[in-house]
Amino acid sequence: MTRALVLSGGGPVGIAWEAGLAAGLAEGGVDLAGADYILGTSAGAFVGSQLAMGRSMAEMARAILAEADRPRPPPPPVDGQPAEARAAPNLAQLFALMQAARSGERPPADVRREIGAFALAARTVDEETFIRGFGRQLAEAQADAWPSRGYACTAVDAETGEFVVWDAAAKVGLARAVASSCSVPGVFPPITINGRRYIDGGMRSATNADIATGHELVLVVGIRTGGDPAMSERMRAPLEREMDALRQGGARVELIMPDDASVGAFGVNLMDAKVRPAACKAGIAQGRALAGELKAVWGAAG
Repeated sequence: MTRALVLSGGGPVGIAWEAGLAAGLAEGGVDLAGADYILGTSAGAFVGSQLAMGRSMAEMARAILAEADRPRPPPPPVDGQPAEARAAPNLAQLFALMQAARSGERPPADVRREIGAFALAARTVDEETFIRGFGRQLAEAQADAWPSRGYACTAVDAETGEFVVWDAAAKVGLARAVASSCSVPGVFPPITINGRRYIDGGMRSATNADIATGHELVLVVGIRTGGDPAMSERMRAPLEREMDALRQGGARVELIMPDDASVGAFGVNLMDAKVRPAACKAGIAQGRALAGELKAVWGAAG
């Protein structure tokens, strides 16, 4: 039986929670890295790349938990201005466009082109600085490196709105592929690959789970936050459609969403790096609690 793992977007906080979740599951004997195919979008692209490269999730979680005592360095300056001197980017336009793209009220590719134009016009750090911020495991990977196991991540062409999936066959370097998937418009720079600029694959969907069609067991790790229930429902609708597509393709689908303790640890801003240690700790606890139940499914599928 073939197993696929789908990891959702969720900003720096989502990275911390997913790493903690994977570490907690591993303690209980559930090895997510054993998937035949790992698909990541945005935050999930980074965590998925670490799993696919064989990095210990316990090690990654320890590094995030240590940020509570050694906070992450401030973001690099843009045009000579330090982060604290810059106004926070106004993402209201981005959120409205993302909702329009997912609602079907307009052709999604058209909306994604508008999002791309927004991203290309934004003042952000440069591409190389952004890529270096991912840390040694990714930023120092060879330019043409790619995990030997099945791994893919998603992105969107900033000019055309075309959705793309980077995998081994695409012949794209891992660092730039992951960075493009994580390039939140207005916050991070579009990433240049083969002469074109790419942005966050979450502009199509936070999960893009339907790309995993063809596998017999698909474990989807999604993200939710507290706040407006109506907004949460709108965000959940695309995921439900994707999971239906997987089931229609013959897959058994298992879904993990953050529990109430994890949502409480997130706060309302998934870009707030200060809450990463708390999010990681909550992910570890949730992974430990789920391991016994999930092991019967994930382990039996190997």
